[in-house]
Amino acid sequence: MWGGKRAGRAGDVRARWRALPRWARWTGAGYVIGFAEGTAAHWLDLARGGIHVYAAFATVPLQVFFVGLAVLDPLTVAWVGLVRPAGIRWAAVVMTLDVAANWCVNWPLLVADPTWVWRPVGLLPITLFGLFVVGTAVPLLRAVGAVRGRLDRASR
Repeated sequence: MWGGKRAGRAGDVRARWRALPRWARWTGAGYVIGFAEGTAAHWLDLARGGIHVYAAFATVPLQVFFVGLAVLDPLTVAWVGLVRPAGIRWAAVVMTLDVAANWCVNWPLLVADPTWVWRPVGLLPITLFGLFVVGTAVPLLRAVGAVRGRLDRASR
């Protein structure tokens, strides 16, 4: 049932969330909330400045990436929300790239003013969330894999 035609039903998703240990539910919820906030931030940026909103401070490849986060972030929310192992892997990759891109874009500001990193909006929350996602990805993958195995055996 995990990957079959019933896997997308709401009851199955609830069962997967319920079967996770409490720490894994909180961690998964943290992923969903963080990526939902990222989705909102990137959609607001696009609504305010259009497709070239990042042109003033990022190279073209980084502009494409930041605009692409308006799609990558909600995709991550959906996959993690469905308790899919791919969503956890995807979250770690997206956050690794997002943190690296933000540090690249903000590096000139950091060189000019090293205290820039401690500002509550910008690099600090993105870096902390990235560390949270990357640091919890493997244990969360193990927990989701264990739940997957239990639910597969129970459905036979």
